[in-house]
Amino acid sequence: MKPLRRLLDKLRPKFEKGGKHERLYPLYEAVDTFLYTPGEVTKQAAHVRDSLDLKRMMITVVVALVPCTIMALWNTGYQANLAFDDALQRNAIQPADAHAPGWRGAVISILGAGDYDPGSVWDCLVHGAAYFLPVYLVTVAVGGAWEVLFGCIRGHDVTEGFLVTSLLFPLTLPPTIPLWQTALGISFGVVIGKEIFGGVGKNFLNPALTARAFVYFAYPQAMTGNEVWTAVQIDGFSGATALTRLGSATAEEAKKGMALVTDGLGWSWMDTFLGNIPGSMGETSTLCCLIGAVILIGTGIGSWRIMASLTVSTFVVAGVFYAVGSETNPVASMPPWWHLTTGGFAFGTVFMATDPVSAAMTETGKWIYGGLIGVLTVLIRVVNPAFPEGIMLAILFGNVFAPTIDWLVVRANIRRRTARVERGRRSEM
Repeated sequence: MKPLRRLLDKLRPKFEKGGKHERLYPLYEAVDTFLYTPGEVTKQAAHVRDSLDLKRMMITVVVALVPCTIMALWNTGYQANLAFDDALQRNAIQPADAHAPGWRGAVISILGAGDYDPGSVWDCLVHGAAYFLPVYLVTVAVGGAWEVLFGCIRGHDVTEGFLVTSLLFPLTLPPTIPLWQTALGISFGVVIGKEIFGGVGKNFLNPALTARAFVYFAYPQAMTGNEVWTAVQIDGFSGATALTRLGSATAEEAKKGMALVTDGLGWSWMDTFLGNIPGSMGETSTLCCLIGAVILIGTGIGSWRIMASLTVSTFVVAGVFYAVGSETNPVASMPPWWHLTTGGFAFGTVFMATDPVSAAMTETGKWIYGGLIGVLTVLIRVVNPAFPEGIMLAILFGNVFAPTIDWLVVRANIRRRTARVERGRRSEM
């Protein structure tokens, strides 16, 4: 790595003030600090130091997302291979037709995964990667370009925060999302969700969730429905998620309640916990999200208060609806423990709601913030089944109210302390 270090040092004067490429210094600095620790340090112990800086914090979040990313590769390929296998068993297609379309099929075959066997881990990983990686690369290229552009215009550093956004966003998307919609979505999330408010640390909305919400409402057909959750669409094979299936149930089907999922789709609660079901690429596995939660809580990056209050409030409110029951709304009759493992609940709770910039910052405020999101999640799912993924909208609502929650908590603390001081003065008189 020494030759690379010498090359960067040689190029540095061209990007510093007065250099030929002065306006591109944020781009140079982003590459330099991404590869190496910044060389500018104080000579004396002039500051209180902490081993956890922004770089380490963002890298830790990326590490926590690794289980979900691996699951995204495997499960995307598994669902696609399962569709192929199902079609072959029904003689709906011929063996020669059992391949992914276009260049993806060619890449899969070259890598030795052309049999599309759902029982082969390698076949599933390669097939899933053929869909996930293009979405991820487009996100990094387009979103990174916006970050560098605003950094050069403002003269601000390009931080590692985008590494998290660029991984979170693809994990919340279905495998069939068009790449141009991916580019448009991340552009909206970075520019409108973050940069227009001043950049890193100044945005009040989660950029990745803002990007997903934009695509969700702008192009609903690409984000919802029974045919977008597997990498291939074959007649007779359902790719519906549990929430989508329940939300679109007819009045007659609604009387069956959870039987639509457990019997009709053949899933058990353990299937939803492990994540081998259709859904957004990285959101299906509650187990992988829990592994990420352990990493974030153990390192002090993710707030356990937000996760705990969000989970408890969701379980309680869902339990109330479950106790009351409904013959016309199957989502209202969903057991509360199913709410915790279906859709993007676990992923949103662990990685989205705990965003340190857009979440509440006071300790008491974190309890209120998480509780508010939990209540709204269930209400959106039950009251308006047209938006089955309630956690997304609930977190964005929580982001909007987070500053007000913190303000109220701080004001309440000031009033309590003022009253305590006044009582002390009166007792001394």
